[in-house]
Amino acid sequence: MVETKGIDHRVVAREKARTLKRNGLVEVVEATTSLDDIGGLGLLKDWLVRRGGAFSASAKAYGLPAPKGLLIVGIPGTGKSLTAKATAGAFGLPLLRLDMGRVFGGIVGQSEANLRSVIQTAEAIAPCVLWIDEIEKGFSGSKSSGSTDGGTSSRVFGSFLSWMQEKEKPVFVVATANDVSKLPPEFLRKGRFDEMFFVDLPDALERAQIWDIVIARHGRKPTGFDTVVLARACEQFTGAEIEAVFIDALHEAYADGREPRPKDILEAMTHTVPLAQLMDGQTAALRHWAKGRAREAASRAAPAARNGRRMTEVN
Repeated sequence: MVETKGIDHRVVAREKARTLKRNGLVEVVEATTSLDDIGGLGLLKDWLVRRGGAFSASAKAYGLPAPKGLLIVGIPGTGKSLTAKATAGAFGLPLLRLDMGRVFGGIVGQSEANLRSVIQTAEAIAPCVLWIDEIEKGFSGSKSSGSTDGGTSSRVFGSFLSWMQEKEKPVFVVATANDVSKLPPEFLRKGRFDEMFFVDLPDALERAQIWDIVIARHGRKPTGFDTVVLARACEQFTGAEIEAVFIDALHEAYADGREPRPKDILEAMTHTVPLAQLMDGQTAALRHWAKGRAREAASRAAPAARNGRRMTEVN
């Protein structure tokens, strides 16, 4: 955690942000999400916890350089964005969100100027976490930029890479990506980010944890449901799909004037086709790409646990 010495750095950061973000390029997000709000992903959460103190004065005196950032790739709905939000809470730093689509403007030179403004804002608020969601959408056209936009995307991408490599201010960049194939190879080179994690579909143990979190988040007691059975019944579901199923069950129960029952949840599952089934080819390709290139975000105790047949292992 950051050493405050009587000063709340998040309050100071918010005041700075109100002054600096008049152009609307970055958004100050209240970091109300904690690592406890994430089901599974034990290895990724442990990595974040162990680097939580790296922005402190004692770490600087120790000679420890501030962490640069983290790239999280994986299947949509598996908690990448939630982890980005929780990172700021784990580090005790303010959270800025950057939409790369806002950086690109139609006037010559505007895109480059916007990126410089973003960097200036982040560095003025530092130490902070800069969250870039679905970063591949912002940089996917950099390869063909010369023939499509006069080289603007390529120049912005190059400037961003240079800043990532050489930045001295403690701005921790958390980038998420669903389709890593659209990212230029030089973006993935070691040194841009401290680490790259791959988030796969949750296994049975993780799904049970997600059910506990989702049920509690919506004001019900997880002990009122057999989350082990629910976890077995929703193989290949992402965390986002699990929450959508529970909300569907809540709607049905509310319409009948009663509390949700396990039958409502199981019925909602039958009407849900997991994205992993709809995009099985893309999912397999992403897993193949990540093998040997990215660290697993979750520990996998045994293949049986992943298939939902063994619930006694601990993550």
